[in-house]
Amino acid sequence: MPRTQPARLVLSDGTVFSGASFGSPHCVDGEVVFNTGMVGYPEALTDPSYRGQILVCTTPMVGNYGVPRRGLTDRYGIPKHFESDRIQAAALVVADYNDHYSHWSAASSLHDWLAEQNIPAIHGVDTRALTKLLRTQGVMLGRIGESNGPLDDPNKRNLVAEVSCKEVKEYGSGPTTILAVDCGMKANILRSFLKRGVKVRRVPWDHDFTREDWDGLFISNGPGDPQRCGKLTAHLRAAFDLDKPIFGICLGSQIMGLAAGAQTYKLKYGHRSQNQPCTDVETSRCHITSQNHGYAVAEDTMPKDWKVWFVNGNDRTVEGIRHCSKPFRAAQFHPEACPGPTDTAFLFDQFIREASACRA
Repeated sequence: MPRTQPARLVLSDGTVFSGASFGSPHCVDGEVVFNTGMVGYPEALTDPSYRGQILVCTTPMVGNYGVPRRGLTDRYGIPKHFESDRIQAAALVVADYNDHYSHWSAASSLHDWLAEQNIPAIHGVDTRALTKLLRTQGVMLGRIGESNGPLDDPNKRNLVAEVSCKEVKEYGSGPTTILAVDCGMKANILRSFLKRGVKVRRVPWDHDFTREDWDGLFISNGPGDPQRCGKLTAHLRAAFDLDKPIFGICLGSQIMGLAAGAQTYKLKYGHRSQNQPCTDVETSRCHITSQNHGYAVAEDTMPKDWKVWFVNGNDRTVEGIRHCSKPFRAAQFHPEACPGPTDTAFLFDQFIREASACRA
């Protein structure tokens, strides 16, 4: 059981939330965001899209099913229970932490895992009040621990460069080749491709793929402001001239918008949940989706040869874009949700069919 030393979350507007420390006791700064998912803290904490962020879980109890064994990989050689090989979030904030875990896959408590990776956390916080504040004021910088210095803003860094792979690596052996640009790609995205029998060439975020041979191009999710990915945007804009299938998810959707000539903007508090309704503009069919993003494409800046594909059922933000005549598509939500709804997993099938047809 972790020692219950007093701890504080201090926000940039001066608001203080008191609680008790667990995980690592050191001080950390980050952007404070909230996630409304009921389950999935191992996956959320290891999601590279949370890089530099202090994650607030709105579900009342966290830790009751522990954490799976680290280092396990699936048959593709990628993490079996996590979205990357380490915790990516800067810190964790919860209302009620339960150290007495019970689950068949659990190998340790959440506290032990956080301490192992030097990640601070605080429990006993009124997360309902904190979430209401973030919904009203918008995401803001915060600090867990005692320090008098200025708050460090992770958004001033190129977070994508921090989480992207450093070298090219290939997976699978199918006849169709998908070149996947890793901006912080979740493990389950890679798994979603491989289980469909394609070969994936995973490349760093700034890799020049315009002179390489591939059947389909994929731009992954990732953290931070998409406008910091200028090299990738330029490469993608050049790839449009090849008329080959291109698919983006999350940050990949924002990069697609920028490459097309649209603009992006920061959402007030973002979409981070497992139950966001998204409507297909053409069919009016509503899908329940999992999301984790803080930026979106501005609809009124879309060029005339592009159109909105999906919109959010809650606030009508753009959740997907597509070219009017070419096979370029992108979704702001996560079709590979793990955990979460898999209503839109068919988007992988659609993309691979188009890539395979291109190869033929």
